[in-house]
Amino acid sequence: MRTTSEAPVAEPQPIKRTLDGGARDAASDPAAIRIRGLEHSFGDLEVIASMDLCLRPGEVRGIVGPSGCGKSTLLELVSGLRGPSAGEIEVNGSSHPRRRLASCAYMPQRDLLLPWLSAIDNAAIALRNRGASRRKARRAAHPLFERFGLAGFEGTRPAELSGGMRQRIAFLRTLLAGKPVLLLDEPFASLDAITRAEMQEWLAEALAGESRSVILVSHDVEEALYLSDRVTVLSPRPARAVGEVAAPAPRSRPRLEAVTDPAFTAARERALGALTEATR
Repeated sequence: MRTTSEAPVAEPQPIKRTLDGGARDAASDPAAIRIRGLEHSFGDLEVIASMDLCLRPGEVRGIVGPSGCGKSTLLELVSGLRGPSAGEIEVNGSSHPRRRLASCAYMPQRDLLLPWLSAIDNAAIALRNRGASRRKARRAAHPLFERFGLAGFEGTRPAELSGGMRQRIAFLRTLLAGKPVLLLDEPFASLDAITRAEMQEWLAEALAGESRSVILVSHDVEEALYLSDRVTVLSPRPARAVGEVAAPAPRSRPRLEAVTDPAFTAARERALGALTEATR
């Protein structure tokens, strides 16, 4: 009889935050992600130039910049899917590409759900790949369907789901991979404006219950500020970090309340100002 090794799913722990809602700033904590002097080119095309970035454990960092500036390439480099042309990248203290890849769960722009699998089997595919039986993988995924508002849709195929529900399942799949670092590449870019706003609020609540470190790439400054603890602004290609804005707290409050707050408006204007200045 064939045996399988079951991979347990770690219970999410809350992010440790300061009283004003920001991620804890403790100099004694090791960096979850540290980038020094990062450069990358595709042949003669320089995409990233001399970038430095440090992400604290449990921090959600937004990355915004002009279209085509190298935001998605940055995630591929961090995850170890690509090797940098120059510079250093460390994830949880390791610069080795395989170890970085083992620490990162990457959610691309498209949900990439497998059409022949049910919603719960799509969400649990990472557990199956690690040797869990279908029954054990479904058992691990099932509580998250209720937690993320998907109860009753476990057996539904992707073609029968709305775009927002497909993105929720893609996020569940990312969580169930069990990695300490989440890399989210414009997860709501393909959604309409109303669904996108609803999903932003949903993701803010979901991330508030996670202790993982997150890089969220977005072309929407408002989205990045609402979902992140801090936002880094990139220049046009070749990308450089040209600004950094702390997001107003608390991060998980209702979206309409957050984006109409004067402190949020001021932070958005600072980020947009840095972005505008970089493109001149």
